[in-house]
Amino acid sequence: MRVALASFSGVPPQFVDDRLLADALTGLGVEVRVLDWEEPRIDWRAHDAVVIRSTWNYTRRRDDFLAWCDAIGTRLHNSPALVRWNSDKHYLRDLGAGGVPVVATTYVEPGDPIPALDGEIVVKPAVSAGGRDSGRFGPGTHELARGLAQVIHSDGRTVMLQPFHPTVDTAGETAVLCIDGEPVHALRKGAVLSPDEVAPVRDDAVGAAETMYDPTLVTASDARDDELELARSVIVDVAERFDYLPLYARVDMIRDAAGTPVVLELEAIEPNFYLELVDGTAALAARAISARAAG
Repeated sequence: MRVALASFSGVPPQFVDDRLLADALTGLGVEVRVLDWEEPRIDWRAHDAVVIRSTWNYTRRRDDFLAWCDAIGTRLHNSPALVRWNSDKHYLRDLGAGGVPVVATTYVEPGDPIPALDGEIVVKPAVSAGGRDSGRFGPGTHELARGLAQVIHSDGRTVMLQPFHPTVDTAGETAVLCIDGEPVHALRKGAVLSPDEVAPVRDDAVGAAETMYDPTLVTASDARDDELELARSVIVDVAERFDYLPLYARVDMIRDAAGTPVVLELEAIEPNFYLELVDGTAALAARAISARAAG
């Protein structure tokens, strides 16, 4: 059995998810390679399964990436249709329409005027990753928020406006990792965006917000019952929407002003699993991948 873990050449050396997952697959007798999705000489058809992992530059070449997904077809996990949908954060609107509680979001399409801004807000693009072109702005810096929105619009992307929830500063985000539809571990993530600025990004191949590189940003945690219920409801929606149970998905959530958990992001393309923080998850993921590869 042969499995490819799709990555890219600019992954930072401190990232260990791919190595830990490859080691777990090897322990099951699977022939596994970590390969660059941008390498044109690779015969992806020679693998029983291709699992997207650290393809963290895909948003800069989204059309090419989606074409690559389509070319691999049913061997790809997650599925090409799910990846296409999840690569544009308009998916939050779809989840909300399906009854899943999500962060309130206003989408401002290219060419549309920026509406009046109220309170502390978050501005980010509908197509992006790693906190790029994102910022958090109080009433005194709304002009900076409008400037960021104009930058996003300038290259044809949709602007997202969301209220900032103070619970992000006090309690952080909860991230629930699901394998084959079941929660396997939870993480606590601190605030990525600082007040009244566009998030500084690191000048490297990933180009994520500088805070994303902080080794203390994410810690292992426990999820409450209502958070686990929310994660499962997202998986049910996705499975029904695409007639495909996600091999993996990370549901990132925060609590709103009423204390209710709401989805901030669904990461079903290339989320970091943070395998080094929780024992046993690499083995669980490897078994799930092996079963998909076996057909």
